[in-house]
Amino acid sequence: MNKNLEEAIKIYSTSSHKKLSETLLGYSKDSLIALFSDLLTLYINDKNSSTLRELITVSLAGYSHTPHKIGFNGFRQTVNGEPINCEAKPKNICVQDFEDYKNGLRKNCPSKLNAGGNFTDYTWKRLEKDKRSRLNMLVSGFIDGQLIYILEFPFCTDSFIKCLERQLGKFFPDGDITGRYLRSASFSFKDFSSSKELKNVYIISKDKLETMSQYINSSFYKYLINNSHE
Repeated sequence: MNKNLEEAIKIYSTSSHKKLSETLLGYSKDSLIALFSDLLTLYINDKNSSTLRELITVSLAGYSHTPHKIGFNGFRQTVNGEPINCEAKPKNICVQDFEDYKNGLRKNCPSKLNAGGNFTDYTWKRLEKDKRSRLNMLVSGFIDGQLIYILEFPFCTDSFIKCLERQLGKFFPDGDITGRYLRSASFSFKDFSSSKELKNVYIISKDKLETMSQYINSSFYKYLINNSHE
């Protein structure tokens, strides 16, 4: 970690904001740029928190971000005043994980970007609630913190709903059980690719995309290449 960043974090956590300001004012412009860049790198690649990736996904799609853990990730006001909600599912992969696998330092091959995501602690009740909401899905992918794509589609896409229902049906064949949850209801591109309302909010340029092909599912990569216009 950048030593200046390490010092700033310690002061922020153990001293006053005045002390932090005095410390930062003592750094050169280049040192502050390096500190901020390292902080962003750490935050956006944090495997235990998707907050920054979620913020990027929601805001670039034109929604206002809501940082609360309970509820949807964002909303957008419509002309009639009734908001449209969004649920963001950002995924970040680290190139170093693939290098570690190649060098025998990791047993399992890391998963590639496939426009997939998952819902944690899912139930039939929550599914019905989501279906009743004016909800759009925002699926995004990052590689080492660099945004590769953002796709948007309605939650109530038939194939997407069926994907979730199949998993719930296996776990809760007779309906919800109090105190029990489906820990992970997952999906991938094939589960919503047929949506007529699928929207490409953002896709990285073709030349950059080509350099990252080895980290993206092959069939999904074809879709991105065909729909990247830069």
